[in-house]
Amino acid sequence: MLLVQKSVAHPWMCDVLGHMTTRFYLNMFDDASYHLLYGVFGWSGASDDQGDFGWADVRHTIDYVAEVNAGDVLETHGGISKIGNKSITIRYEMMNLGENELAATLECVCVLFDLKARKAVPLTDELRSLAETHLIPAGEH
Repeated sequence: MLLVQKSVAHPWMCDVLGHMTTRFYLNMFDDASYHLLYGVFGWSGASDDQGDFGWADVRHTIDYVAEVNAGDVLETHGGISKIGNKSITIRYEMMNLGENELAATLECVCVLFDLKARKAVPLTDELRSLAETHLIPAGEH
């Protein structure tokens, strides 16, 4: 899996119970997605001059595994767990480095999206080939 994000749980990211609030988990995973798409496909929001295609998340499943408190240092890794016709499924794992434990996981279904037609389109052979090089072995997810 690729290292796709490093972060810190700041006090202002925590809820009234003192734990990092849901909105910031998703924020960190969203930032990680840009790093993953760049690391796998060389894609960034600015890389397509014509604005022809992008990636659109269509499903998120988050599992909160352990508490994250203010000051915790986090690291997120990601990889592709499934390649479909128009989509990839990405697995992210957020680790709490100080506690040496898994804090959360996110499974994301992401479609290749034609920005002009406003619809999902099939993965090209080139994108499929690039995705395959980052496919997580079945036993690791």
